[in-house]
Amino acid sequence: MASELLAALADDLEQLIRRHDRELDAETLAVLRSADFPHGLALPPAGEAGQQAYANMAAALAEPTSLDELAADYAAIYLNNSLGASPYESVWLSDDHLACATPMFELRELYAAAGLQATDWRRRFDDHVVLQLHYLRQVFLAPSFPADDTARFIDEHLGYWFPDFAQRVSLFCATPFYAAVAELTHVWLLRLRGVLDEIYDLPIPSRDEMTARINRKLALDKAEVAPIRFMPGAQGPSW
Repeated sequence: MASELLAALADDLEQLIRRHDRELDAETLAVLRSADFPHGLALPPAGEAGQQAYANMAAALAEPTSLDELAADYAAIYLNNSLGASPYESVWLSDDHLACATPMFELRELYAAAGLQATDWRRRFDDHVVLQLHYLRQVFLAPSFPADDTARFIDEHLGYWFPDFAQRVSLFCATPFYAAVAELTHVWLLRLRGVLDEIYDLPIPSRDEMTARINRKLALDKAEVAPIRFMPGAQGPSW
């Protein structure tokens, strides 16, 4: 993959990270509107679902927006879990749906191997969606792009549980903006995984194959991990 494309994908991820990382403020809202977000992203939408997700994001930005409503919605999604849509992988994959389970420790080791660590794991555990997006961004900025490992990371981590998170947020959040953020991130990740297949011949596993692989990793001998539904349509640098 050309260095220019890798850098552009890292820039895309930076944009997505900011949407999940903090509340939307008036200055950022104005910048997004003036930049015609998300149409400046390097990965163009693919298929009907992708086109709809990009259109929904643009429409949400065009609507009159209450910053207070956005702040309340951000808290409901990312801070107090009042939607039942946890931003932590462990909650989706652990047998008891608890935080700080096996996926968190697995991701901590993965970050450490790349010379990364969470700035404050007490504030945001290692398996949070923002930290997983940060890790993916750092992969694209690495001196040598590890295509196989990147595809595996998407298949077994962010790309596996995020669709269910995105679907629940889209259905139950209060603002079109955060519904569109979830949907846009979902279709962008799907498009990215497709690009890795196209360029590096890394076929996308079926949902059953991914579930079986993750069940083996987590050693869930009492119950299988429920298949994720597709949404319609270490010292070193720290984050």
